[in-house]
Amino acid sequence: MTADPSDVTAFDPDSNESQPPGALEALIARIDAEVSELQFPRFTKDDSLNLGLLLVELGKTRKLPIAIDITKGDQVLFHVALDGATPNNEHWVRAKQRTAARYEIPSLLVGLRARLRGGRIEDQGWYDESVYAAHGGCFPVYVTGVGAVATVTVSGLPQLQDHDLVVEALREILGSMRPA
Repeated sequence: MTADPSDVTAFDPDSNESQPPGALEALIARIDAEVSELQFPRFTKDDSLNLGLLLVELGKTRKLPIAIDITKGDQVLFHVALDGATPNNEHWVRAKQRTAARYEIPSLLVGLRARLRGGRIEDQGWYDESVYAAHGGCFPVYVTGVGAVATVTVSGLPQLQDHDLVVEALREILGSMRPA
């Protein structure tokens, strides 16, 4: 089960329109809570496969035009493009993955925290948009007592929907690991 983002916050990271007061802070708090919640006891290659296959199932059932990637360090553990995904999604997968791996937080959170400080991380001279993307869709896989050990990325939807799909799948896989 995943929370309906409209119940939590009205902040739209893709909008250039004025946003409701407190909406950015509420979305940041929601993602911080997801990071705290989604702590795995382990993350094996079999777990990676199960997570990837779950994302494929969700994507196919919902007819989503997405690319899915799970990477650990320099090793790609799972990668697929579903019907409707484009070669451009591959750039976004890699750029979001590099961002989450570098900062060890969800790629969406990197961009939102910069906005909270009154700007966009993309406007910083040192930030290379050909390498990084502070857009939603990549979430580190955290192992309790270890930290970030891998990343799971979805690209093809608006960035908050990419993020929410990854969180939904992580919740389901983590739930399946808990003792009955």
